[in-house]
Amino acid sequence: MSRKILIPLYGHEVAPRFDLASEAAIVSADHDGTWEKKIVVLAQVSAEKLCHMILTKDVDTVICGGIEDQYYQYLNWKRIRVYDSVIGSWKQGVEQLLKNKLYPGAIVGQQGEN
Repeated sequence: MSRKILIPLYGHEVAPRFDLASEAAIVSADHDGTWEKKIVVLAQVSAEKLCHMILTKDVDTVICGGIEDQYYQYLNWKRIRVYDSVIGSWKQGVEQLLKNKLYPGAIVGQQGEN
């Protein structure tokens, strides 16, 4: 596995707020574009605990909706790439990222799409 991506979830979509997500997808992706996911349910909704999970799970990229500047800056300082203000299907977000087409503020897929 060459890349690990974390996406805070709201159903099938990227959670609108990083600090209010109660579950997250952790995606392990290979260089050939294949990937597998693991859904993690968080015991508590907390930006600090989500940041801790990102660091302990060796995540290198985060795709999220809104994120407070202090957490954005902290993750960047820890050399975690953050794509913030992303709206839409989390799976489409991963696909766009792996094709190097994702950017902060992107609207991906149709909301509610699986």
